[in-house]
Amino acid sequence: MQSAHRSIVRDGLAVGIATGAYGLSFGAISVTSGLNVWQSCALSLLVFTGASQFALVGVIASGGAPMFGAATGLMLGTRNTLYGLRLAPLLGWTGVRRAAAAQLLIDESTAMSVTRETSEEARVGFLSTGLAVFVFWNLATLAGALAGNALGDPRTYGLDSAVGGAFLALLWPRLTTTRNRLVAVLGAALAISLVSFTASGVPVLAAAVVALGMGLMTR
Repeated sequence: MQSAHRSIVRDGLAVGIATGAYGLSFGAISVTSGLNVWQSCALSLLVFTGASQFALVGVIASGGAPMFGAATGLMLGTRNTLYGLRLAPLLGWTGVRRAAAAQLLIDESTAMSVTRETSEEARVGFLSTGLAVFVFWNLATLAGALAGNALGDPRTYGLDSAVGGAFLALLWPRLTTTRNRLVAVLGAALAISLVSFTASGVPVLAAAVVALGMGLMTR
């Protein structure tokens, strides 16, 4: 039993290091988009969901209102609610423990939990992965924000185009099913069609609505 737990923890740490390292990109992009170091770090500490964080800074970087960025991030974060519905009976936590666990409810911790045979193993997978990602993501965010702040004007280095690249990097590995590819195409088409006559941030928010609607229709 202990051997199995150690194996799960090792896997969780490996996922945490690999995922957390991407926080470097978020930190650098965040400060070059207009946020300061502490605002960038606060986003990682309190929001702690990569796609939503990139959505917020992406809207700000394009000149959009923070309100649109927050709304887009909220849309993307609704998937965590579905994760919670799936994991709540599996993990079996209640009260304060459940509330604390909600902060670690992300793609990686969910994936490392739902495949386990027992609640105990699911808890080990959830905690080891969630905590590892949280620690490494926040440390990497700080490092990236400090480095990005030292670089100065992002246009000098072409970093103002990094947001689009970051979104593509997040999206590409998920295009493994027909449904996901259809959502990507429809969302991109709608966003592009709105760019010329709507405020910055609205196209991204509209694309997020497409993804949410498709998710509700296929469940």
